[in-house]
Order: sequence, then C-alpha cells, then structure tokens
Amino acid sequence: MKYQITFVFCFFALQLLAQKKNSRYVYHIREATSAIKIDGIPDEDTWQHADVAQNFYMVLPMDTAMANVCTEVKMAYDQKNLYVLAICYKGPPGPNMVESLKRDFSFQKNDNFIFFMDTFNDQTNGYSFGANAAGAEWDGTMYNGGNVDLNWTNKWVSTVKDYPDKYVFEASIPFKSIRYKKGITEWGINFSRNDLKATEKSAWAPVPRQFPTASLAYTGTLIWDKPPPDPGSNVSIIPYALTSFSKDYAENKNLAAKVTGGVDAKIAVSSALNLDLTLNPDFSQVDADKQVVNLSRFELFYPETRQFFLENGDQFNNFGYASIRPFFSRRIGLQSNIIGGFRLSGKLDKDWRIGVMDMQTNSNDTVPAQNFTVIALQRKILARSNIGFIFVNKEAFNYPVEPSRQPNNSRFNTNAGVEFNLASAANLWTGKELILKSFTPGKTGHDFTNAGNVQYADKYWLIGAQYEDVGANYNAETGYVPRHGYIKLNPYIGYLFLPNGGSVLSHGPTINLTGYYNGAFSPTDNRTYLSYQVTFRDRSILTGLVEHDFVKLLAPFDPTNYIGAVLPAGNVSHWNNAELSYFSKPQQLFTYDFTFDEGGYYDSGQKISLTTDFGYRFQPVVNILWSTTVSSVKLPQPWGLNTFWLIGPKVDVTLTNKFFMTGYFQYNEQGKNFNINTRIQYRYRPASDFFIVYTDNYLPGPFSVKTRMLVFKFTYWLNN
Repeated sequence: MKYQITFVFCFFALQLLAQKKNSRYVYHIREATSAIKIDGIPDEDTWQHADVAQNFYMVLPMDTAMANVCTEVKMAYDQKNLYVLAICYKGPPGPNMVESLKRDFSFQKNDNFIFFMDTFNDQTNGYSFGANAAGAEWDGTMYNGGNVDLNWTNKWVSTVKDYPDKYVFEASIPFKSIRYKKGITEWGINFSRNDLKATEKSAWAPVPRQFPTASLAYTGTLIWDKPPPDPGSNVSIIPYALTSFSKDYAENKNLAAKVTGGVDAKIAVSSALNLDLTLNPDFSQVDADKQVVNLSRFELFYPETRQFFLENGDQFNNFGYASIRPFFSRRIGLQSNIIGGFRLSGKLDKDWRIGVMDMQTNSNDTVPAQNFTVIALQRKILARSNIGFIFVNKEAFNYPVEPSRQPNNSRFNTNAGVEFNLASAANLWTGKELILKSFTPGKTGHDFTNAGNVQYADKYWLIGAQYEDVGANYNAETGYVPRHGYIKLNPYIGYLFLPNGGSVLSHGPTINLTGYYNGAFSPTDNRTYLSYQVTFRDRSILTGLVEHDFVKLLAPFDPTNYIGAVLPAGNVSHWNNAELSYFSKPQQLFTYDFTFDEGGYYDSGQKISLTTDFGYRFQPVVNILWSTTVSSVKLPQPWGLNTFWLIGPKVDVTLTNKFFMTGYFQYNEQGKNFNINTRIQYRYRPASDFFIVYTDNYLPGPFSVKTRMLVFKFTYWLNN
C-alpha cells in the first residue's frame, strides 16, 4: 500500500528470543498431605510442610530494594483444587485500607494480595485471583501479557482472617474453573502485595517499576511434583429465572409483566478448550453504563460486561486497536434480542489458540433476524509474540428487498484480517502490524485498513509511534470503527526523572503529536500536546498539559451535540488548551480528584470544563463516590452559551463479601435524562446469585417519569 510501513524486526532478534527474565525464581508445589479447610487459620499439616515464597521485592515506590512489609505464600493441591495461602504481615500501625467488600475492587485503592498464574507458561494468557484485606474477592482472565479482565467470574472459595499483626488470605480454586495444558509441569506464577499505609507495592519475582505486577513476562516458575490432575468431565449448567415489571410512561403504555428463563452451559472439551452455550440469555443485572458529556464528533465506546462474552474474549474483542476493532461483541443484541449461540475457545496446544463463535438474534420492527459468526486463530511465535487471524460475518435473514423497507443494515457484512503482535521477552519492546479487509454489498474499493505501532518502554524512556490507514469504504458493522477514510500518524516520547529522595517519586514530560490526513494527505485534524506529570511518594499524582488543536470538518457537526444547528463541512478551527489534574493519595478514607480544562473550541469558541470525584468510605461497609462534570461551551449564535451538568453519585453498601447493594444516580443535562439504577446482589453460593434491579428514567424538565422497571433474577451454577 502507498502509505504502508513495514516493521523490520531483525533489530529486535535478541530481545525476542531471550530467556524468560525471572526463570531463577522457582516455587515447588506438592500434593496436600491433609485436608485443607478454607478458614484463614493455617494449622493444617499440609501448610506446615509446604515450601514458602517470601523475600518479596519492592516494585513501588522503588524497584531496587527488598519490600519493607513481609509476605509469605504457600501453595498445595489435591485431585480437585489448587490451594493458596498468603500471610500478609502488617507494616505501619493503623487499620487496613479498603474501599468495601465488593468484588473486583480497584487495585490502587485497597490493601490487597493478588496472584497471577500463567497456566500455559506462554507469558501471554492466564488467570488472576486474590482479595483485599477485608475479604473482597478479585478474579479475572489475563491477556496481552499483563491485562486483567475483571468482568470474568467463576467458582472458587476464599476467606481473609484479620489478626493484630497480619491478615491471612486462604483460597481454594477448582481445577474445573481454570484452563491449562494437560501434562504440563511448569506454570508461570507471581504474587503481588499492595500496602497503602506503607505506600508500597511488592512482588515475589521482581518487576520493573514501569510495568504492572501482572506482567506475565516477569513471572517466576511454579514447578509441580507431578502433572496437575486431569479435571475429568467438566460440565456446568447455569440456568436463570427472571420476572420483570416495566412501564413506558413517555409512550403511555400499560404495565408490562414478563416471566422468562434461559440457560448457559460450559463444557470442557479438554482441560484447555471450552465450549460455551447460551439459550435466551438475559443481561439485565449488568451495571448501567456510566453516562458522559459527549462533545465528540464520533461514536462513544462502552466496554463489554456481559458474562457470556468474556472468557477468552480478548481473542475476539482485542483484535486491532481501540478505534479499529473488526469485532465488538456489544454489537450483538444491541438492536434485537439474542436467541442463542455458542462459543468454542481456548488452547489447542502450547502455541495455538482458537476461538469460534456463532450467535443468532431475532427480528423486530427495525432489523431482520441476524446471524453473527466469528473465527479467530492465534499462533505464538518467538518468545512472547504471536500472529493472529480473524474472520467476522454478519448475515441477515428474510432481508427486505423493497427500498422503502430497507433497514439500516447491510444484507451481509464480512471482515477478514491478520495481525502480528510483537512482545519482547522483557516487555521492553511491544508493537503490532494489522491488515483488514471488509466485504459489503455496494461498497467496493478503498475497503482495506492497515495499521501498526512500535513502542519502547524502560524505567526512564517511553518512545513510540503509531500509524493508521482506514479506507473510506472499510465497513465493520459488527465492530467498532468510528472514523473512516483517514490516515493517522502518532509519534510520542516521554522521559522520567527519578529523584533519590524527597516527596517526589518521579516526574517528567511527554510530547505527543497526533495528525489525521485525508486520502490526498491533506491535514484534517491535528492535536499536539506537552504534558508533565509528577508522582509523589504518597501516590498522589499531579499532571499539567498544554495543547494545540486544528480541525477541518469533513461533515456537518453540531459542536454542542444538543442545539441541532451545525457547522458546515469544510469549517476550519484552531485553538489552544490547558489542563490541570490531580489525584489524591489513596491511603485515606476521603479521596478526591479533579481535572480542570480551559481553552478554545470550534468556530473561535471557548470551552471550560471541570470534572471532580469525591469519595468517602466507612470501611468496609459503605463506599460513597460523588462524580460531577460541568462543561461550559461558548459559541457564536445560534448556539450561544451552553452549560452541561453531569452529576453521578454512587453508593456501594457491602454488608458481607456475598451481599452487595449499589445505588447509581445520574443526571445528564445534555442527554436530557435523570437515571436511577439500584441493584441488590446476594451470592448465596459460589457463582450463583439472586438479583433485584430497579431502574427509573426521568425527563429533567419538566420533571416527569419516562420509563420504570423492576427485575428479579435468580441464577444457579450446577456442575458435575
């Protein structure tokens, strides 16, 4: 292609083929010699004779010393479960710092112990489990060598017991709940500890401070005395029953009551490959999307949170880039209900991963019935890199042929692509090269996408560049590609200074240049900014930024996304902007952050915005967060001065680590909506829940109810 940039990887050969960084950190796990009770009391014979992982290394604030707070970890197993025991000795005096007892807490805001398992020893995919110091559980799947998807959940048991000088985490993880290669005797493993009072993050196998402790490139080795047990037949059936009551006041409809049910199933084809089935799924218990003030010209992105799509979801949803996704699972069921489907995903062997998904939706007044098929293959090469292939097809049934009845969808849309993901052995070099092509009736030519990036990150330097070339007719109807017909160039460089002492942990500048061009390589958008970030030893962060923006509109646009009047295509705007943000230290009951932004806007306008979050925790039972965004936009007539308020208080009440209540209130002036979303969840046994969800939507002015819904949902996890 005319603007294609080809990677030259010979330069990286030594990095790519290097030995695993922390191979000398080894933990030997042996079969349990006695039954283990998950009670936080390590008095079993097994624990007395198990090896100990200790002498943790500090990761933050410095990565050149041993940890000040001591942690000891032991592991064992029997024919059904993997057991983990962590003794977390306390440092400075004072209570443990936790947000609440709610699952999947924020790592940075809680005293916690978390561990990471690379069950295929490929330094790319794995699992993460743990808990905060009050017993709130954390579990997620790992992908891309260090990302954790906390939306994943499965069956396991844990407890945390608090003592005057320590807290003890003890867990039992069924082999049926995780995937691993049969017969393999070495896994990657690392243990991470966060202690807010000591302002210290540490890990058993050392991790450079620029990387998260979740980085699988830096795991040690878990050596089994014999291969992990074959979990045997592994079939889980997860039925649900739902009763709902809803009323649409805006359309003056009668109260609607619905009683329905459905079922999910998880079938282990092997210890590394899983088949998921679903029939009439319902996702009403998922948290409501957080609303935002939208001043963008392009579609906003909201992440997938529905459980069915999450296991090995990275192979489907993370193909491409954040703004170039040939497949995005939230497109399925967005316009009509899902009838059912299946997903086969996991490892074929040490080097190959596969993902096959097929979903069927029904028809309604807007769209016909549709079928969605996705096939993804991934092959590991070199130390931690891989090559991936994806095929995505959306097909409509009984597609209307009369022009007056054409729905806003193509009869079919197909995408195919290949990408190379670069990851060096020590994670210093990362990158990607991507090629995609779409097939859509009536859209031929300029239907390719080509993109790539390379990045180098060490303790001091962050250097990288990215390019994107998206054809004007490239079409991913089952993906997320908000912008078409452009070329993007994005070089950036940053440097960190690391003082030896004082209140500042690190500080340094970053320069970022992002330019968008049309097919003739004429500039259409340009954003250049210089930022400077100061990270203090108490973990508070101060960032300042100045930027210059240039925009040439390629289509008419309402700069308020509210009034309805538009600037014409071809309108050119330049402006400067300054931003200041601060995040308070997390080791206190009252936390806060703010971002203040002031500068120019479209058509010689001005924009001022302030975003704040204030949080207080009555730990560990109540956590309150009050979020506010106010944006003031001043433009020539007919827009004039518009001020948009977005207020979103959220209250989490966690009476135990099995009973959660969340109240979420959102007033969105721009969206003309006031929303109340209240959810009660009782986890009466592992991965089995009872939900009560109440949702209200109001029209702010004049204040009147638009819709109202009450849902009762019961799920039960059955497995052999």
